[in-house]
Amino acid sequence: MTTFVELLLGGLSIGSVYALIALGFVVIFKATEVVNFAHASLLLAGGYVTAVLHDDIGFWPALLVGIAGAATVGAGIEFFVMRRYRGSDQSVLAIVTIGVDILLITELTRRMGTDVLALGDPWGNEVVSVGGITLAQTRIAAFLAAGLLITVFLLAFRYTSWGVSMRAAAENPQTAALMGIKLGRVSLAAWAVAGALAAVAALFLTVFPTPGLERATSLAALKAFPAAILGGLDSTTGALAGGLIVGVTESLATGYQSDLSFLGRGIGDLAPYLVMVAVLLIRPAGLFGTKELARV
Repeated sequence: MTTFVELLLGGLSIGSVYALIALGFVVIFKATEVVNFAHASLLLAGGYVTAVLHDDIGFWPALLVGIAGAATVGAGIEFFVMRRYRGSDQSVLAIVTIGVDILLITELTRRMGTDVLALGDPWGNEVVSVGGITLAQTRIAAFLAAGLLITVFLLAFRYTSWGVSMRAAAENPQTAALMGIKLGRVSLAAWAVAGALAAVAALFLTVFPTPGLERATSLAALKAFPAAILGGLDSTTGALAGGLIVGVTESLATGYQSDLSFLGRGIGDLAPYLVMVAVLLIRPAGLFGTKELARV
């Protein structure tokens, strides 16, 4: 029972980090109806800046610069690349993001080489033990930080003028534009917010018990993609639910791998995608996604 509780808590913690990444997918999709496959490069960029600077200026300033840097990269992608293709089919824009991701990942991995970079976090390898249940402090910090950021985002999305503009643009961009909402600013802000969230997620994906930031860290965005899909690409609430589901599923499948040996190795990496497919078979729009109705 202790093992199950530890795996469950660890899954909720890493799931909250996946929710941050999934929220980035959702924010951009709601603002532009584009699936952003360059999200992995935003995550790696934020983590890289933090890792490079923390020895010189300290962890917290480096983290802030990393968040700002990833937000700037996201905004730059929107302004210099995506805006040039405005009006194109969404599938074309999605392919463009793949090209951008390849360019950025290639440059970042060239700079990193084979090194594993530490981000200098203050938690180290400290753990907390309560009632025989042991959990790394980094996992607790990840859950609390992700919960705070998601709460702030949802409140801003609900009550601020930016949130109202984004909801209006997502509902009907033509009408929103006629009402004076500047769609370019909404899109730019969405990409910047997605980059900032990815930078925070990069921190908690690379601290203990993982060795640090490496080239494969960007692949975590691929684990968060099922979270965004099964929750619903147009639902911010779905991103949260999907991230927690993916995190818990991955944690339990990895923790009980020996009992699931008949399914083969690596079931923990495959489990989130199996859950995604199972959910989509029942609800094609995702758990909280909006069904599109067409009059025939």
